[in-house]
Amino acid sequence: MTQICEFILTESRHFPAKLLQTSPPDREETRYRGQYQIIDLDLSKYDRLAMRFQQEISDDISFLKSGIQTRNEPFNALIERIEHVALRTTHPILLTGPTGAGKSRLARQIFELKKSRRRLTGNFIEVNCATLRGDTAMSTLFGHKKGAFTGASEAREGLLRSAHGGMLFLDEIGELGLDEQAMLLRAIEEKKFLPLGSDREQGSDFQLICGSNRDLPAAVAQGRFRDDLLARINLWTFDLPSLKDRPEDIEPNIQYELSRYENTTGNHVSFNKEAKERFLSFASSRQAVWKANFRDLIGSVTRMATLAPGGRITVQIVEDEIKRLTEFWQDRHEDQDTGLLTAVLGREIADSLDEFDKAQLAAVLRICQKSKSLSDAGRQLFAVSRQKRTQANDADRLRKYLVRFGITWNDLHQ
Repeated sequence: MTQICEFILTESRHFPAKLLQTSPPDREETRYRGQYQIIDLDLSKYDRLAMRFQQEISDDISFLKSGIQTRNEPFNALIERIEHVALRTTHPILLTGPTGAGKSRLARQIFELKKSRRRLTGNFIEVNCATLRGDTAMSTLFGHKKGAFTGASEAREGLLRSAHGGMLFLDEIGELGLDEQAMLLRAIEEKKFLPLGSDREQGSDFQLICGSNRDLPAAVAQGRFRDDLLARINLWTFDLPSLKDRPEDIEPNIQYELSRYENTTGNHVSFNKEAKERFLSFASSRQAVWKANFRDLIGSVTRMATLAPGGRITVQIVEDEIKRLTEFWQDRHEDQDTGLLTAVLGREIADSLDEFDKAQLAAVLRICQKSKSLSDAGRQLFAVSRQKRTQANDADRLRKYLVRFGITWNDLHQ
């Protein structure tokens, strides 16, 4: 019975092994060695076992989604693929997507899942690379020797060493400096690195997950990100969609946040019928841009729950929250436009433009900055009108538009 259980657990990949069956040489050929073959059990023949393993996979997928019953089919398919890959690889995983899409939470859930299966024994170490600068970046990641720089009164282990046996999550890896990128590449490939100011190598074996809201291939083209590091970390890349691309998942996420609020505060809060219908209608409309994605939604639910009299969110509370969100997004949008135009044109020229030109030009510049080439940006900007033209020259149309304001493509991609 023990052998049968071991067979099944090995075939189901609960044990990281393969089954071998050995046999002695034929009696007439004793001078030869015996033989062996790999056993491949067909678990599909065992219906009850197959159902049990399928349930386990479903439980894993639900865990990665924090138990939220999401309804968006592409997102559910994405999480299913992540579950399949995460339990079968120790290679780096790259999570991309806009700020607030849930990269950090998903990375932690992947860690917890792998640790529950004993695939990892160490800790979950997380750092936002946008907060790392200069010697601090090197020291934080790779550690330092006592006296390595001014203020280094004690030796420091570094996060890579702290992640040994566990998982290291580098959020916003596109913000990491080129020197740190080079050292990180060696640490990934050789499991070794040099702490700052030391001539003695340290070792660390960890699972790496990276997060980024930047276009890393574009950063490579601009010389801001190493192409060899990108090649190493994008073996498994998963792009998380924004909240506005998952309108059917807004309601279950609201319920999840209300449950979290109750667990945190001990106060049960719910919507009345009319209030819930009003908020869901707004939340899934074009008016709701959800700039910060789930961060905006979490903040919104928390505010309404806190203000709810007697634990009931009313229509008036919802209307006040909708007004607040709309004004906040509008002000933030205008501030971003002003900052973008000032950075490209200078304050004097930006202030001299009509409001119409400011809004249009800012929208064009945002697409240009995210695009790999002038042609790529032109195709996006003229996607509808180009279908009506026999000869489309999107790049030339865009170039002429930018010239009106004294802007070249290189001005946006220096």
